[in-house]
Amino acid sequence: MDYELLYIIDPSLEEEPRKELVARYTALIGQHEGKVEKVEEWGKRRLAYLVNDKPEGYYVLVDFSAPTAFPKELERIMEIDDNVMRYLITRVEHKRSNVKPQVQRAVPQPQNVEVPEPDVQTASEPVEE
Repeated sequence: MDYELLYIIDPSLEEEPRKELVARYTALIGQHEGKVEKVEEWGKRRLAYLVNDKPEGYYVLVDFSAPTAFPKELERIMEIDDNVMRYLITRVEHKRSNVKPQVQRAVPQPQNVEVPEPDVQTASEPVEE
């Protein structure tokens, strides 16, 4: 199954321990037969409301695939960690279409047909009744 993990790290954590924390969770996914697709560090951002009396947090987004039992274990581990303020694990559903693709029909190619040009004299003559 494919998952997306978004977690917020305490912004008071120094750069080196923060990088170790991100690397630890990435390695944890690999240890549980998972595969990390990408890790995006969004950096410090303002929170919508105070979390643990802090107005900011350091955001990290991880896309990974793992067995179905692993996200529960990851939640348990993140709940224990004091440096993780909030986390959210979401299962990613890939869109499937039941509609068959349309068959492209051959468009007829225009043939070189000579169209006679209108006679200028006949078009300008008045019509007699």
